[in-house]
Amino acid sequence: MLTSEQIRAARAMLRIEQRDLAEKSGVSLETIKRIERTPGPISAYTGTVDKLRRALESAGIEFSNGDRPGVRLTSTAAKQIDRTE
Repeated sequence: MLTSEQIRAARAMLRIEQRDLAEKSGVSLETIKRIERTPGPISAYTGTVDKLRRALESAGIEFSNGDRPGVRLTSTAAKQIDRTE
């Protein structure tokens, strides 16, 4: 289960705006804004959550769940971000 906090953290790690995530995922900008401003587990269609997850994972994000949900960059994504600085 993804949370709005994980989505915001993933975007921050990738240094992308909501608009960029909308384009990459095929989810509307307004839907992303709504998801991110509502704390806790994402309340959206399963297909919408899947699109967001796939877009972020393909950009190098790994999600962890369980008692301690979190987000981290894969080593490949971290190296790519370091090169762009």
